[in-house]
Amino acid sequence: MAVSMTEKQAFPDFADVDTFGSDEDMDDVGAKIHGCGPSGVPKKSRTKGPMDVFFAPNIEKKMKQKGQHQQMKKTSINEACKKELRGRACKHIAQWMYDAAIPFNAVTYRSFAVMIESIGQFGVGLKPPSYHEVRVPLLNNEVAEVQKMMKNYEDEWRLFGCSIMADGWTDKKQRTLINFLVNSPKGTFFLESVDASDYAKTGERMFELLDRVVERVGEANVVQVVTDSASNNVLTEKLLEAKRPHLYWTPCAAHCIDLMLEDIGKMPNISRTIKRAMSINSYIYVRSGLVNMLRSFTGKVELVRPAVTRFATSFLALQRIHKQRTNLRKMFISLEWTSSKWAKETGGKEVQSIIYMVSFWSTIVYILKIFGLLVRVLRLVDGEKRPAMGYIYEAMDRAKETIMSSFNGKEEKYKEVLAIVDRRWENQLHRPLHAAAHYLNPEFFYSNPEMALDGEVMRGLYQTMQKLIPSPETQDIIMDQLSLYRNAEGLFGMQFAVRHRKTKSLG
Repeated sequence: MAVSMTEKQAFPDFADVDTFGSDEDMDDVGAKIHGCGPSGVPKKSRTKGPMDVFFAPNIEKKMKQKGQHQQMKKTSINEACKKELRGRACKHIAQWMYDAAIPFNAVTYRSFAVMIESIGQFGVGLKPPSYHEVRVPLLNNEVAEVQKMMKNYEDEWRLFGCSIMADGWTDKKQRTLINFLVNSPKGTFFLESVDASDYAKTGERMFELLDRVVERVGEANVVQVVTDSASNNVLTEKLLEAKRPHLYWTPCAAHCIDLMLEDIGKMPNISRTIKRAMSINSYIYVRSGLVNMLRSFTGKVELVRPAVTRFATSFLALQRIHKQRTNLRKMFISLEWTSSKWAKETGGKEVQSIIYMVSFWSTIVYILKIFGLLVRVLRLVDGEKRPAMGYIYEAMDRAKETIMSSFNGKEEKYKEVLAIVDRRWENQLHRPLHAAAHYLNPEFFYSNPEMALDGEVMRGLYQTMQKLIPSPETQDIIMDQLSLYRNAEGLFGMQFAVRHRKTKSLG
């Protein structure tokens, strides 16, 4: 399914650490279909013609009639019947979903709304599709539709280039599966899923698999191949770039940032505090009576919530605990707790001692200042609201600067943390592509007059251009265009372009 990548997403505000990951930001929001009728199907406005001028109804009379009609509508037998019929239909739809074990969120799919509308338009007596129809002709038709859609994406890949993304995971049978997706300014397109249980063991086998996918998409269309930074993939990188020198291998930014969080989480003081926080959660949440007591003090706010990665989950759990610190303290001195059986247990006494440990809360604040900023970067690169390539460079710089300022420049507080961040950034994540994308992002370029003098950024820009554009003639044309871009001349200097430097995401 194609996903649009051009929707505007605000660049993270790294200075605002305390409010990061608030309930309002992180909670799931129900899907919305804009510009649609009650059924979820987009409305089509009726085209007006010359005859409408002569036969337009009297507005005042029409509004009066409309008001009378709505008043009558409330008490009409027809409406009562429709309500009963809808209730019966919804009941049968729900029963079918329960029988087939269909997830409840399926009703939020646009295709579900379209299906319901189509059934309604047919009216009484619709014969449902047979087993053979959904298995053969209808499936073949849908495959043909997807292939037709893919043709539009392929045209986009040839015009603007694309990135191949490999997303590996393990299923319940312990098979290593890899989903291959192709990303371009038009959006992300699912290509195929491969059982790579044998491929994933060695770099040579992974190279064969990735090389086949590059061949299928077209080497001339591919700018980069994105995978995680596992050791076997490092060998894959060398083999792939050796065979296809005009192509980049880029480690997954989300995976690299999660590894940063994991390394920081191994620091003794941080590791100890995370374990203590997890012990509070584990002790409470295996005792239903204690969970109910907790909810009565927190206003039904939970201490545990999942996230995209294990260490992001640890961060969110610490954040929740910190937000509820006052309520937790009240709970552990309350009559409900002191008179409970849990207050007499060894585990209960240990949890209570943690809650009243000053160093526990001060270390949580320290962790949140560090993890919060890096989780913001993780959310930026792991989201699909805008292409992240042009924002990673700036996001990492701002995150590090804010970490230093949040500790008032006391180097002993952040020195080890920044060393971990820099090691992962320099050895794994940072690529010339990031510097080039940073330079070509007008949001940052025009707000920083000194960028053209930054040796690292300019070196990355020219290395990228030389690698991706082998033709000297094309390189010369690009150099002329870069001069226009740098001086905001031509199209780059037009008012509409200036206005949208910060409002239009890079494509």
